[in-house]
Amino acid sequence: MQCHGRWNRSPILSIGAAVHVVALSIGLVTLQHSARADWPRFRGPEGLGLAPQYDLPTTWNDANGKDANEPHAGGKHIAWKTRLPGRGCSCPLVIGDRVITTCSSGYRQNELHTLCFDAANGELRWHRRLWATGRTMTHPTISPAAPTPVSDGRHVFVSFSSNDVACFDLAGNLKWVRGLMIDYPNASNSLGLASSLVLADGVLVVKLENDSQSLTVGLDASDGRTIWKVDRVPKAMWTTPVVISARRSKRPAVVLQAADGLTAYDLRTADVVWRFDGGCSTQASTIALEDLLLVPSGGLTALQLDASGQPQVRWRNHRLRASVGTPLAYQGKVYVVSGTILKCGDLATGKLQWQIRLRGNKYSASPILGGKYLYTFAEDGTGDVIDLSGKKGKRIGGGKLDDKILATPAVGPHGLYVRGDHTLWCVR
Repeated sequence: MQCHGRWNRSPILSIGAAVHVVALSIGLVTLQHSARADWPRFRGPEGLGLAPQYDLPTTWNDANGKDANEPHAGGKHIAWKTRLPGRGCSCPLVIGDRVITTCSSGYRQNELHTLCFDAANGELRWHRRLWATGRTMTHPTISPAAPTPVSDGRHVFVSFSSNDVACFDLAGNLKWVRGLMIDYPNASNSLGLASSLVLADGVLVVKLENDSQSLTVGLDASDGRTIWKVDRVPKAMWTTPVVISARRSKRPAVVLQAADGLTAYDLRTADVVWRFDGGCSTQASTIALEDLLLVPSGGLTALQLDASGQPQVRWRNHRLRASVGTPLAYQGKVYVVSGTILKCGDLATGKLQWQIRLRGNKYSASPILGGKYLYTFAEDGTGDVIDLSGKKGKRIGGGKLDDKILATPAVGPHGLYVRGDHTLWCVR
């Protein structure tokens, strides 16, 4: 397949079926994210979805009838928009003055794209393509470009539902690539995989949980080699791992969410550190705060790590159930989107404080906080802006974007980046 217009610029990088790793030495920082990476992973720094330092618009409107390959402004507070060369619901990253995202194209969605844009004006900086080595079948609403990449501020690590994982530097040079389905041929399901990548202390955690060969692997971020592998419950999960730093636990650990509970593994050895038994959501993910884990289990459960680093239930509220999106916590409150209702609970007690109905029809994207407002996007492109400063949340704005939106937005110095199935916007 040939791409047309601005996208026909780079060769397709073929991952040979007999090649497991193409490794080049790279000097990695070992922090989970660097100061340059404004939004380096799913839901930004530490996966919390918070960007209170930025002032973002409270209203916007997409231009009608404009659909070109080149980035252009159009509509109220739309700084630029660009048509992507394929489909996807992976979230964009903001790394310094770059915005990076992935998509897939082709009859079998087996052409895997990684694209880097100028954050200020939307101009394409580089575009790399890979052939998928694994299965690309997914549910029709998504594509193989469902997992969100991660960055250490110097490199970007991408993965796809085909279980292809690659590392590029910020200039677009390929550093290494793995076709994990070569090693684990049954690690797939007919709905597709969508767990996002996390990175800490030089370990890239890739979660491949499904109904057949269910597992999670820790890869050496410098060359893609497998450091450890753990077998997991054979049940499809689309949640993102959580990293607990040494300041929260006795040792750095990665927490994996499953239908039967949470398990914390040592980040370097994959030894089990602790377990929490209790059915968890297959889509909404756990988040780690300074002294709490907020777990989509039994509605929402707050776990506190005790002096020995073991989890203890602090509170549970069945009314704070998050449907798909991951919860958001800010200034002593926790927010969840349940169906089409935004709910607010007290972070200390879990008591429901207020709820308001949102305007969209269905929500897959997680809520985020930009400036002093909460932003939500529905699958039909409807966005709401909620003022959280009063006793009860108040909708003060929003707008409509002309695409299906399943991805959680990203925030950077140049604006709010919203990714639709085919389109990337900068709202400023």
